[in-house]
Amino acid sequence: MSALEANLAKLDGFLARFRKTGILNRIGGEDRAGQGGTFASISPVDKSVICDVARGSAEDIDAAAKAAHEAFAAWRDMAATERRKILIRVAEAIEDRAEEIALCECWDTGQTWRFMSKAALRGAENFRYFADQVVAARDGQHLRSPTLMNVTTRVPLGPVGVITPWNTPFMLSTWKIAPALAAGCTVVHKPAEASPLTARLLVEIAEAAGLPPGVLNTVNGFGEEAGKALTEHPLIKAIAFVGESRTGSIITRQGADTLKRMHLELGGKNPVIVFDDADLEQALDAVIFMIYSINGERCTSSSRLLVQDTIREAFEAKLVERVDNIRVGHPLDPATEIGPLVSEEHFNKVTGYYDIAREEGATIAAGGMTVGDEGYFVRPTLFTGANNAMRIAREEIFGPVLTSIPFSSEEEALAIANDTPYGLTGYVWTNDLTRAIRFTDRLEAGMIWVNSENVRHLPTPFGGVKASGIGRDGGDWSFEFYMEQKNIAFATGRHKIMQLGTQ
Repeated sequence: MSALEANLAKLDGFLARFRKTGILNRIGGEDRAGQGGTFASISPVDKSVICDVARGSAEDIDAAAKAAHEAFAAWRDMAATERRKILIRVAEAIEDRAEEIALCECWDTGQTWRFMSKAALRGAENFRYFADQVVAARDGQHLRSPTLMNVTTRVPLGPVGVITPWNTPFMLSTWKIAPALAAGCTVVHKPAEASPLTARLLVEIAEAAGLPPGVLNTVNGFGEEAGKALTEHPLIKAIAFVGESRTGSIITRQGADTLKRMHLELGGKNPVIVFDDADLEQALDAVIFMIYSINGERCTSSSRLLVQDTIREAFEAKLVERVDNIRVGHPLDPATEIGPLVSEEHFNKVTGYYDIAREEGATIAAGGMTVGDEGYFVRPTLFTGANNAMRIAREEIFGPVLTSIPFSSEEEALAIANDTPYGLTGYVWTNDLTRAIRFTDRLEAGMIWVNSENVRHLPTPFGGVKASGIGRDGGDWSFEFYMEQKNIAFATGRHKIMQLGTQ
């Protein structure tokens, strides 16, 4: 039996119960059907129906918000050491079921086994990391003034809403939910309708590990129904959202009347800038990895290649050769490097840019075609002969599509890199240290890697500027979002107070 056949056999066993019962909402520790009926979850691999999923409504969100509200006081007041033990058990349970999580995620999203097998374990790492921060999360400062001893502390906000995307959904869900729980908040989670399977696994794992009922609630459904109700609900104190910039703007308006705190991780059109003094072999590897891994479906992908004109021709030639060799195939085959795009809607969006590139006068140097008709497969694509005014350079395609743009000088590269509504990440390749310092100082991005691909370090701040988002994840930055700062001032003696009404 091949590795692909073995993975398919295991997946069939994991999916059997979903086919039988569907995916229900989980509210207050109980399974509930969606008041809006059901919708079908479709696998992008072969367009087959995986199972029916509860379609959450405003009524379901209201029940979940009330469950989170009722569970909040006990979870907030639980000893930090006890909360830590529960979160560690969640991490251990994720590790125990990592294969199930990864296989389900591959089938649900089209992501490949080589990446999802690691993403599931990254979810466990997220829980373990934030569990270790639980005890110190409320620690503050001692700030003396002439008459007062000021002591700061942090307290959890309360019930929060977490809205997660369809790309690597399990890992990104843990990225938001783990720090919220560690902070002492309760959660209503609305996963993306295109990939609901592993959100169900997460809430099952968490409750089996000892998370009290109502601390984590999952309501499936669509953004304009369940999502809107969540962002507008008065019991929900904050929204953590990952998704498109346009949607981020919509939910900000929806949360305005209740003055919700918002953390928005949004889109990007991230530049990777390759100067002619860089280690070009390393740069080539990184350029390819950062746009074609994860099917190109991630916000931090480097979708604009800015390459110095002195090396452009040779660099693009090597790029074409490598891109043409990338293996497109079944996501459960360990040899596959790119699987199908997540849905028909997204497939149509990505492939629509092939004609846009031609109309704009760019060259399709590699790819630009679909693969078969069984699922939503495309060849990894490279556009050359482009400039930064083209739609292929300005709009977030969110697929395995790279646009190459030449530049002649450092000043021109910086101008092109910053000429975008987005500002999530940037990647700079140069062996000139002073140039790297100058360039990164002026590059408009929340995160920048120099001579490296995206290597996420959990204690560091993750987030963007401009249309790429508001707020930061990671380390203490996560607690700054999920907790409220409080200052308590103690008089250190008897001091003079202005007297009123003594005459």
